[in-house]
Parts: sequence; C-alpha cells; structure tokens
Amino acid sequence: MANPLSGTERTRHRRLREQGRTDRRELFAVLAAGLVAHLGVIRDGWPMVVPTSYGFDDANLYLHGSVASVSLRADSPVCVTITLADGLVLARSVFEHAVNYRSAMIYGHPRIVTDPGELGNGLRLLSEHMAPGQWDYVRRPSRKELAATRLLALPLAEASVKIRTGPPDDGDSPDARLGLWAGELPLVSAWQQPVPDPGLPAGIAVPPHIAARSGTVLG
Repeated sequence: MANPLSGTERTRHRRLREQGRTDRRELFAVLAAGLVAHLGVIRDGWPMVVPTSYGFDDANLYLHGSVASVSLRADSPVCVTITLADGLVLARSVFEHAVNYRSAMIYGHPRIVTDPGELGNGLRLLSEHMAPGQWDYVRRPSRKELAATRLLALPLAEASVKIRTGPPDDGDSPDARLGLWAGELPLVSAWQQPVPDPGLPAGIAVPPHIAARSGTVLG
C-alpha cells in the first residue's frame, strides 16, 4: 500500500475489524463527502463536542470559529469525527440491525494558524469545501473579520476510518427461516433549489456554481 493510515493504539481497529480501512485515500474520500465535523475537547474536566464546518488539504484539517471560542484554544489534544449515514440495515432480529456508514476519527494536537498566507488558504479551503466557487464570488474577509476569527490546523497524521456497506449479517442464521423481510433502506441526501434571501433585490440571479448543485447528491 503506497500511503497507509497511521497505526497507533488509538487508531487500531479492535471491534468489527472488517469495517476498518487502512488506505489514506479512504480518509480523504470521507472528508470530501462530509460537511460537518464534531470537535471533541476537554474543558474544565468535562468533555465538549462541537459541530463545525471544516476544510482540508493533504496534511491538515482546518477548523474555524471565534477567537473567544473555548473549543478552539488549542491547549490540549482533540479528537475530530466525521460521519456519513448511508442507510439502515434492517435484519430479521433487533440484535442484528445496523447502519451503513462512513466515518473518520482524527486525533492530534491542533495549532492556531498565525501565518497570513496559511490563514487565507485555510479559510479558502473551508469556503470551497462547503460551496465550491464561493470564495471567488463573494467578498473576502476584512482585517477586522480576520482578527476576530481563529483557525486551527489539525494534522492528518493520526486517523482511523471505518465503513460499513451491504445487507444484514443474518442471512445464513436460523432467523432466516422466520419468513420476515430483511434488507437495506438506503439514505440519500440531495441539494434542493436555492432559496433567495427575502431582502435580495430583483434581477440578481443565482450564480452558476450554486445553481449547478441543485438536484445533485451530497456525498
């Protein structure tokens, strides 16, 4: 394997090892398909998990927010997860029910981005991951806005990926003789038609890079 994922005690697959993935390309596929990351930190002795948008490149995951955010202090290790639900796995018994999914967990010590060039690039990656083409369409951040924004870079050096696909696992069990339906209920998310801001003046059309996403499948 040309570029395997890290193998540490935190990333080692202990249960359902057949769902584990070790190719780094699987990590980037999950990151590209997802929209929301959950940032897990410890604050005042308690766990805090914060949903947030993200961007990434080959080396780092970028997370942003207010400079006042307690979750972005970067003073302790963190764990970030991205999960996509692809459907329900409906078996013949409650015990065998499952979810088809793709998930990634990234561990590490984040750093606060202070270099102006990396700060601009990281924010561009965030914007372009959420809405490709938007960075060049809208106004860029002002100095005042940049001063109020904190950007974290979390290395992608230590990560774990798990993926489940396929039907229930009880097709060859005694439950198969119960005469009950079993199978998969796929879940697909798609972008809908853009809804204009009520205060938008007449004559301003939806930009092509937004209009083109209508009807396309997310992830």
